[in-house]
Amino acid sequence: MKTNIQKRILIVEDNEEFSLELKNFFNSTDGFEVVGIAENGIEALEQFENLKPDCMLLDLVMPQMDGFSVLERIKKENAKIIVVSALSQDAFIHKAMSLGADYYMNKPISLENLAKRISELLKPDTQKVGMNEVVSASSTVAQSLPQRFIRITGLDEKITNIFITVGIPAHIKGYQFLREAIKMAVDMPEIINAITKKLYPEVASRFSTSPSKVERAIRHAIEVAWNRGKIENINSIFGVRVYTQNEKPTNGEFIALVADKMLLESV
Repeated sequence: MKTNIQKRILIVEDNEEFSLELKNFFNSTDGFEVVGIAENGIEALEQFENLKPDCMLLDLVMPQMDGFSVLERIKKENAKIIVVSALSQDAFIHKAMSLGADYYMNKPISLENLAKRISELLKPDTQKVGMNEVVSASSTVAQSLPQRFIRITGLDEKITNIFITVGIPAHIKGYQFLREAIKMAVDMPEIINAITKKLYPEVASRFSTSPSKVERAIRHAIEVAWNRGKIENINSIFGVRVYTQNEKPTNGEFIALVADKMLLESV
């Protein structure tokens, strides 16, 4: 039987299975109650304001508004925010912590350890967690989760890291289309030679849209990155000066560049 005093949890996670796993765990654990689940950053801001949870579990890579944008906009007052993300690069961890996250845990996580961290953070005398206390994945931790939650694939994470580095926001349609196109080009390198006849139609089919909308959305995503002026970041990813501010790649060129990088790193 649960105690009367419950730590009120808001889950912000676009993976429906994982969010349900979190909800079931906390609702069956003494001292916790899940008061809401948000599937994107916009919902997260709305629910955080309306529900006033004690703690928010925040993913970083989400549609419509990513976790970094949520951290920038949120008025947390006394609530605590724990980032739970597959992004493991130090730059992302530092950015999240600098924007106000109280703790950062790399997926895969132990749900029992997550519950302990929440309890520690919600103690009245708890100070903000330092960077040296950030939790990373380990084989022991991984064993406590179902296999389907162990990680997003290595390829997914690498592509996501590139998109964040070059400045392609997760909330635009082209983000999902572009990621899918790159994954297809990694699996079937020859498809880059039939981008109009095969690649766009296949991506469109997977997202129930039209090839022309896929093409336009991907072009817009690339233009957003260039307009943000992160050309040095883009060049640093490929290790050479590929582009200048006035030289935008075509959709096919960008997809091929990223796909080639993924293939080289897997060798």
